Amino acid sequence: MSRIAQRFAALGAAGRTALVPFITAGDPDPGVTVPLMHAMVKAGADIIELGVPFSDPMAEGPVIQRACERALRHHVSLRDVLAMVEVFRRGDEDTPVVLMGYLNPVEVMGYRAFARRAREAGVDGVITVDFPPEEAGGGYARALGDEGLDPIFLLAPTSTPERIAMISAMASGFVYYVSLKGVTGAASLDVQSVEEKLAQIRARTAMPVGVGFGIKDARTAARIARVADAVVVGSAVVRIVEEARDDHEAIISRVSALLSGMREAIDQVNAG
Repeated sequence: MSRIAQRFAALGAAGRTALVPFITAGDPDPGVTVPLMHAMVKAGADIIELGVPFSDPMAEGPVIQRACERALRHHVSLRDVLAMVEVFRRGDEDTPVVLMGYLNPVEVMGYRAFARRAREAGVDGVITVDFPPEEAGGGYARALGDEGLDPIFLLAPTSTPERIAMISAMASGFVYYVSLKGVTGAASLDVQSVEEKLAQIRARTAMPVGVGFGIKDARTAARIARVADAVVVGSAVVRIVEEARDDHEAIISRVSALLSGMREAIDQVNAG
């Protein structure tokens, strides 16, 4: 059983919803990433989603685009991100880490070389935003599976029942429901619509379902925690990193405060 599956099993047994924060590795500079990862776990994160900087992050809104630009100014590469995970693992052997990024750097490294290096570094799952599951289901998904990594795919409000079933059959760890049409950081959530779509997804998979996009604060996190197995928060965290980018201590303090508030709100919902 993967670290991700183990974590969801433990959370499910305890009646708790996962909190999954996202940061871009190397933003605002490489020195803050690993300390911030540890701080997020201390603040209540159950799984960490670590973005691999990319020059054309097509699914991201302006906040995460700028995060990629800041990291790339420090020449942070996929190999650097894997090295950061390796350092994180020296102090945390338990918290699952999911890489989220784009296909080009993986293709440059090679599917099997990437999967092997990711497993050695301590990565648990991979989201490759611009690799359609129809194409990823061949050599790439096999390479990840052979190394014990969970391939995680995105579902959208427009996903048909057939596509939900196809993606669920290919995925492992959890499935990620993108709750809004558009890019990260956009619009406001319609929780009723999310709940209706999750019912369709759960009719076709027993895997946990995480919900991301549009979760901005503790109140929104709590509302999603009522219906989802995991609450994924990205732009709200990355916005803090941007605002405090010249002060590492402020980044860690403010991100920790945001996540602690979300964790408390989620736990209150779970207790109810």
